[in-house]
Amino acid sequence: MSYSCSLFHSSLASKSNFPSLQHRNHRRFNRPAPTVISCSSSFTFDSSSTTSPSNDSPSPQKNRRHADENIRDEARRHRSTAKNTLSAKYVPFNAGPDSTESYSLDEIVYRSRSGGLLDVQHDMEALKKFDGAYWRELFDSRVGKTTWPYGSGVWSKKEWVLPEIDPDDIVSAFEGNSNLFWAERFGKQFLGMNDLWVKHCGISHTGSFKDLGMTVLVSQVNRLRKLKRPVVGVGCASTGDTSAALSAYCAAAGIPSIVFLPANKISIAQLVQPIANGAFVLSVDTDFDGCMKLIREVTAELPIYLANSLNSLRLEGQKTAAIEILQQFDWEVPDWVIVPGGNLGNIYAFYKGFKMCQELGLVDRIPRLVCAQAANANPLYLHYKSGWSEFKAVKANTTFASAIQIGDPVSIDRAVYALKNSNGIVEEATEEELMDAMAQADSTGMFICPHTGVALTALMKLRNSGIIGAGDRTVVVSTAHGLKFTQSKVDYHSKEIPDMACRFANPPLQVKADFGSVMDVLMKYLGDKAPKH
Repeated sequence: MSYSCSLFHSSLASKSNFPSLQHRNHRRFNRPAPTVISCSSSFTFDSSSTTSPSNDSPSPQKNRRHADENIRDEARRHRSTAKNTLSAKYVPFNAGPDSTESYSLDEIVYRSRSGGLLDVQHDMEALKKFDGAYWRELFDSRVGKTTWPYGSGVWSKKEWVLPEIDPDDIVSAFEGNSNLFWAERFGKQFLGMNDLWVKHCGISHTGSFKDLGMTVLVSQVNRLRKLKRPVVGVGCASTGDTSAALSAYCAAAGIPSIVFLPANKISIAQLVQPIANGAFVLSVDTDFDGCMKLIREVTAELPIYLANSLNSLRLEGQKTAAIEILQQFDWEVPDWVIVPGGNLGNIYAFYKGFKMCQELGLVDRIPRLVCAQAANANPLYLHYKSGWSEFKAVKANTTFASAIQIGDPVSIDRAVYALKNSNGIVEEATEEELMDAMAQADSTGMFICPHTGVALTALMKLRNSGIIGAGDRTVVVSTAHGLKFTQSKVDYHSKEIPDMACRFANPPLQVKADFGSVMDVLMKYLGDKAPKH
């Protein structure tokens, strides 16, 4: 196989085409990568090396695309004709080695024959034909590009997500690639830490991490419809963020979306998103668990594809946030990752992303995971504190962290598995603790959601107890944008929340419209802020 070097911008570029890896800890992973022999006019794969694992890897370097084609057309024109060697399938979650039950991803199935959860299982032996250095360099080469579909933080890891889907079927808003924020002032001022980071997954297309999973699910639905499978629309029960992501991606693909929302239990900002994106919205007089029960009954009778995290496809997209964190740390592993937990799919998705990186040689260990729950909806926390004895669902009470107001989480088994296998911890936050933590974080330049306040509270407790050390590299996952929860912030800073001191409230000061009055209050303010000697 030979191509002009001037056209070469392949995922199989030689190491000289990538940032130096000499200083990285991962140089100890030294299995040979596929060999590329370069010359002035062409490159040729060494006959002893492994060929590309997929037939849609980024095409060679090219000039600006033709005026009459879009980025999909451009990707199609440059697509490799090499055979795809990777695959994935549904299997029962945590099935033993003797299990033979499996399903194609093109089947519409949500549970195993025994009624348990399913998981997406990749052909790890095929993936292991390429060493860790290969995968690191491939993923790094796609960051910041607009080549379809690799400009997405999810689809830049396509081989590990849905390896067999045609790029033409992918529905993407180039989600992911979210900011890993160094929380310098918050860490120093409130925790005595200098290596604290916040992964802002809410800086995304619809304002939450749910975009990462929804691009995968809606892309597969798009494929199923093209295959003439009986799918008329896609439905979900939601506490807000899932419905926003589902409706946006379905709207982009022209697929009907149906949303079940608990009446009067989500913010207006969350409610308006599916409405604006044209979803068929049902406001149901129940809580999330009631909505979830209804949508499962409905999807069993009607050709509506179930989009909740019971569906394991979404977790394939959500796991890429873990891989992205490793990329952003130059493939060094943080000590701790703290994730808010409600329906509990996300904590497992992070575990799965980290674990795949370890098994495929990109890193040599995984971080310890912490799942943080609101005390008003804390079934996992109670289960953990009981020593993992029999799980008991709870009636979720109202919490400002409304997206995790779930008392009977679908992914409880997945979460327990992830925590046990990462030496994990579960913590909780009261309403006052989570709101105070949110206000403290905002006062240092962030603008976080209440769910991130739950995770920060967990961090504070673990730091104060000495479990998390001052020098531990710690990542707090922020799951949604604070702009979705402005009313909770208004209530806090107005001190209008019953039975809450709102210790860090910062209400506006009423002042007369004259120079003297303004000067008086400013002089007092500036005097209070003057450096103390």
